[in-house]
Amino acid sequence: MRTDVTNRLRQQLDRAGLDALVCMSPENIAYTAGFVIPSQSLMRWRHAMTLITADGREAIVCIDMEETTVRASSGETEVRVWREFIDRPMEVFVALLRDWGLASARVAIEMNYLPAADYETLRAALPDLDLCAGDDILVAARQVKSADELLLLERLARISDTAIRTAYESAAVGTSEMDIAAALTRSVYEQGAQQFKLMIVASGERSQLPNVGPTGRRLAPGDVCRVEIFSVIDGYHAGVCRTAVVGDAPPIAERIYANLVECKHAVFDAIRPGASSRHVYETYQKTFNALKMPAISFVAHSIGVNLHEPPYFGPYSDHVVQEGMVLGMEPLVYRTGHGFGMQIKDMIAVGASGARLLSDVTDTEKMFQIPA
Repeated sequence: MRTDVTNRLRQQLDRAGLDALVCMSPENIAYTAGFVIPSQSLMRWRHAMTLITADGREAIVCIDMEETTVRASSGETEVRVWREFIDRPMEVFVALLRDWGLASARVAIEMNYLPAADYETLRAALPDLDLCAGDDILVAARQVKSADELLLLERLARISDTAIRTAYESAAVGTSEMDIAAALTRSVYEQGAQQFKLMIVASGERSQLPNVGPTGRRLAPGDVCRVEIFSVIDGYHAGVCRTAVVGDAPPIAERIYANLVECKHAVFDAIRPGASSRHVYETYQKTFNALKMPAISFVAHSIGVNLHEPPYFGPYSDHVVQEGMVLGMEPLVYRTGHGFGMQIKDMIAVGASGARLLSDVTDTEKMFQIPA
């Protein structure tokens, strides 16, 4: 298990007067265990769980198909295994709670993930169990990263950034979006990422579409192109987006991109410990509104074992920026009215004196230029 994370969660348990915390989602399994149980996110019924107690005990519950994988990565952590087609996973978990003297304890669990049928199984098997929602505990803990988490996210940020630059460097007029995707994914794996999520390759008029994958469309002179990818290691994500132009950019594209660069600097400078997330967004709006175009409803968000995590830096909530946060910062505009969209997405870490750029491979002061 990931010691720095489980220690932080125990502090939360102590403050809340809880005896244990149970994680069930693939994201929080990766967060607490420190590794991914491969088939869990592919087949939701293949339940896995991590159990962390306030008094220092830890266990993992997994399917027999993944037992060797889990034991190879779990060290001295106790592992309980349920047999596919034979056992009911919640019954194995109930036995673990009974064995550890937690049948009538105060236990927090991921209510946002726990299926209703499994909730009923727990209630019926352990009527004295005081079961409550642990989702807020996990959300709060995940917002501030440990030193090890920060190192991993910094590595991932550079992998994503390098992969996009490599893909753009391989492109020219006539290159298809699929060709760019092939270069992009090859670079991600060559650099040591285990997988990737949400690859966006969108050129020309398709650059206006928020979350689209590559097609056979080929680059033409004057095209604007948006490429984004989230590289993944041990369940952690780092998303970076870069905008390129094929040949010379139209003057209006240069003007819009220059505004996004100004937004990038304004937001970066506003993010520091103690700052208001809403104020950061308002700072972004002051610069972006000069374009008189529709603004995105947030300009930054936390990131880690999910592509997006709270807090969001927008107008609908307000959070205090904390040292140790890692954020995706993304001034963008999809609907320019000129047949293209643009985006600059960076990974940044919040230090004691302000923000630090993690995705520092590509110079984003100007659009990347693909030869015409």
